[in-house]
Amino acid sequence: MKQSTEFEDQDLGDPRRYDPDFQGPTTKRSSTDVMCCMIFVLFIMGYILLGLLAWVHGDPRKMAYPTDSQGQFCGQKGTPNENKTVLFYFNIFRCTGTSMMLRLQCSTTQICVSRCPERFLTYVDMQILNKEDKNYWEYYRQFCKAQARPVETLADLLSSGDCPLAVYPSRPFLQRCVPDFSAINGNLTLGSRMHFEDGGGQKRTVVELREAASGISDVIDARAIGLKVLEDYSTSWKWILIGLTIAMALSWTFLVLLRFTAGFLFWFFIFGVLGIIGYGIWYCFLEYNSIQQKPQSAIWMYGIGIQTRLNMFFHLKETWFSMMIILSAIEVVIIIVLIFLRTRIQVAIILLKEGSKAIGYLPSALVYPFLTFILLSICISYWAVTAVFLATSGVPIFKVMVPEGECIHEDEACDPEIFPNTDIPKACPGASCNFAFYGGRSMYHNYIATFQLYNLFAFLWLINFVIALGQCALAGAFASYYWAMRKPEDIPRYPLFTAFGRAVRYHTGSLAFGSLILAFVQMFKVIVEYLDRRLKKAQNSAAQFLHCCLRCCFWCLEKMVKFLNRNAYIMIALYGKNFCESTRDAFYLLMRNILKVKVTDEVTYFVLLLGKVLVSGIVGVLAFLLFTERLHEIVEGPTSLNYYWVPFLTLVFGSYLIAHGFFSVYSMCVETIFICFSVYKDADAV
Repeated sequence: MKQSTEFEDQDLGDPRRYDPDFQGPTTKRSSTDVMCCMIFVLFIMGYILLGLLAWVHGDPRKMAYPTDSQGQFCGQKGTPNENKTVLFYFNIFRCTGTSMMLRLQCSTTQICVSRCPERFLTYVDMQILNKEDKNYWEYYRQFCKAQARPVETLADLLSSGDCPLAVYPSRPFLQRCVPDFSAINGNLTLGSRMHFEDGGGQKRTVVELREAASGISDVIDARAIGLKVLEDYSTSWKWILIGLTIAMALSWTFLVLLRFTAGFLFWFFIFGVLGIIGYGIWYCFLEYNSIQQKPQSAIWMYGIGIQTRLNMFFHLKETWFSMMIILSAIEVVIIIVLIFLRTRIQVAIILLKEGSKAIGYLPSALVYPFLTFILLSICISYWAVTAVFLATSGVPIFKVMVPEGECIHEDEACDPEIFPNTDIPKACPGASCNFAFYGGRSMYHNYIATFQLYNLFAFLWLINFVIALGQCALAGAFASYYWAMRKPEDIPRYPLFTAFGRAVRYHTGSLAFGSLILAFVQMFKVIVEYLDRRLKKAQNSAAQFLHCCLRCCFWCLEKMVKFLNRNAYIMIALYGKNFCESTRDAFYLLMRNILKVKVTDEVTYFVLLLGKVLVSGIVGVLAFLLFTERLHEIVEGPTSLNYYWVPFLTLVFGSYLIAHGFFSVYSMCVETIFICFSVYKDADAV
């Protein structure tokens, strides 16, 4: 039995020997993981060069302005299309979906126009009406090419391709003319019609047109909602700032109070969260009883748009009943967790008190989340700008497009300048050489997809590195506090600044190594999600099951790597060893104290989660009462909101992020103190 115990101890490593002279993070240290540091620096230099290369070749105007069939921008100043800001499609039935329209790859002629058509009018009808009133041609010609001339027959029109066969009531969205759908008595209509001619002698229905532009109505409503959301933000931005300031003050106050009244504040967190959830259950119950259920109309079946669905969603009894059930389940789960963790709460309270003392001696730690936020904002902005410039790199690529029928030359690359002199127009009557997309045949253009992957991986690596740097710096500062015999006399001056400089100077390679491993895991997750979206329609039940298993495995792997990395960074801050040695020492230390780790990790995380929920819940309740005008007798809030839930949800999520920033510092503090305590107990036991 004794031999078995010795074998298990060897498997979990040897505890560190007691050193009476150890007074905190090692000051005499050398650079670690130099090779990885060099790779990281070279990778960043390559990332900067990629950004410069994308900046030289990219053109964001390609995303800001739609492009016509000649490769010219619509609405750009200083061009012939300066006053023609909207893109018009000759035959929208050639567009098979929204994604095709937004990428400008409809196999039909596209021209820039100053406005979208407001009426039904076929070319044949225009010819008849134009004999009596010449204004009909003047109206119709604005949707034709500049060189268009009246022709006598449809065959001539198809041959020239200068004008559309028909125009339909449309409205601009994202500077593109899309069908102006509406609903009359629950029926889908277009300009009060349900049937119309397409100008080529065929009878068409509104449903066919809707299928041709699948999802367009949702996108149109999304634009309308977007405008209303912007209006709500412009009306309530002052109150949002006030609410976020309150969240910051509450987070700071809770952290200060935890030092003096950790036990009381813990139970305040518990009953505060339970009370807020209980208020939500009560409100959902009132809404559920107040709504008279109405039968669903044909509009819902057609799916006219997002606004209709949103309005109906909040006027369904099932909505409030489902929300009430969800909140009740959350309430029950919290109560059950409390019952199972009741014996470990005292240990968590002691750790919370000690963590509050540490933060009290190191108030600069509460400022560090703002520095992390700035660094993360720079990384995100650089990634987004680089991605946009890469996506808009290239020259216009033109391809043969045929209005009707099939042609052996369809989708072939062509040159619009010499296209009329080729044999293609003769072989394929009505064919045209239209702009398709941006690309190129150079080596740079051939590797655009690879550059995008490089950009994404660099983004993940940098994001994880910034977080790792913050964790290592905070761990070094809090370790200085723990090992100080006399507080605050033995705490070094500017401990956070010193720890940050130490991490950058000596351990950039180790932090880059740990963040590289995590970036690889996250990259694999992204690839799995991408493949799932690309192959979604072709998947069977077995493939879906396999994908769910992969997602679960990668989620667990990511959580495990984050946990090990965080503890490895603490060991790096303490002893200055390389990443692999620090990870091994941290793993063995945690395994030797697995029961204590379980208590610390579960209870502390649960308590801090309740604190975050309480902060966002308090601000959320106040925001809800303010934006629904239930506090008008105390304070007058905004009274002209389109959607009160826009500023409400903004405040709830914003408050949670602010609370997460403050409490994550607290979590790192508690975890560092626990590691230091475990090291001391192990050494004392040897």
